[in-house]
Amino acid sequence: MPTALRLAGFVVAWCLLVPAPAAAHGSDEQQGQQPAHQQVQASAQQTGPASTPRRADFLFGRPKGSIGVRGNWLFASAGSDLFDFVTRHLTLEKEHFNSLGFGADVAFIVTPRAQIEASVERNRMARGSEYRDFVDNDLRPIEQRTSMQTTHVGTAIRYALTPRGDAVGRLAWIPRRVVPFVGAGAGAMFYQFHQTGDFVDFLDFSVFPDSFRSQGWAPTGHVFGGVDLQLYKGLYGTVQGRYTKAAGKLASDFIDFDPIDLSGFRLSAGINVLF
Repeated sequence: MPTALRLAGFVVAWCLLVPAPAAAHGSDEQQGQQPAHQQVQASAQQTGPASTPRRADFLFGRPKGSIGVRGNWLFASAGSDLFDFVTRHLTLEKEHFNSLGFGADVAFIVTPRAQIEASVERNRMARGSEYRDFVDNDLRPIEQRTSMQTTHVGTAIRYALTPRGDAVGRLAWIPRRVVPFVGAGAGAMFYQFHQTGDFVDFLDFSVFPDSFRSQGWAPTGHVFGGVDLQLYKGLYGTVQGRYTKAAGKLASDFIDFDPIDLSGFRLSAGINVLF
């Protein structure tokens, strides 16, 4: 009987002890899963802000205007009879009157897309030449030097074809990355046309040294178009094409010539800053 009791007690004890490892194992799994769950949450909290788009390019308030500088290349029309004369008799071509230059602009925004701008542009060329069909008595070339420079000042209305930026709340303003524009304006151009050296008198074909100069102001009209490309916050790169129409009266050194053609197309590139 005691043996039976001991056997029964052993069986009861064994039945009570068998589930315990499973329960302990489950507890360990819960304890093992809990740190992993916390780790995933911590990782999500760390990676969450990094996935949010950065807005470091905003400005405090809508800009009031811009200021910029640019370099340009002038494709001169050279369409008047003065250019026909010098290119026919001298070793000059009309493309020789194309020239490098620079310009500056300041603009004030008057509506979300329109602004009033003032600009100045300066171009200059100089080139040596000689007569195509004549030489002097020593069979040497008859040489001269031709230079031309222009300074154009003007005002214009410039219109953005897309919004310049987006307001965020009352203070922040985010500029657009690409802003195409067009515009038109008027102004005045100061020009100087100068030739110095040796020349042929077509009455007696004698050769004489001399200097011929004409300068003055002429009214202008111009149209333009281009695009602003954001480089950083309020700093933009600008590419622009501008056609200017103008003609100036020649001085008495150039008798019987029509007004000089001052028209041309300028292709320019530069930077401008919003303020």
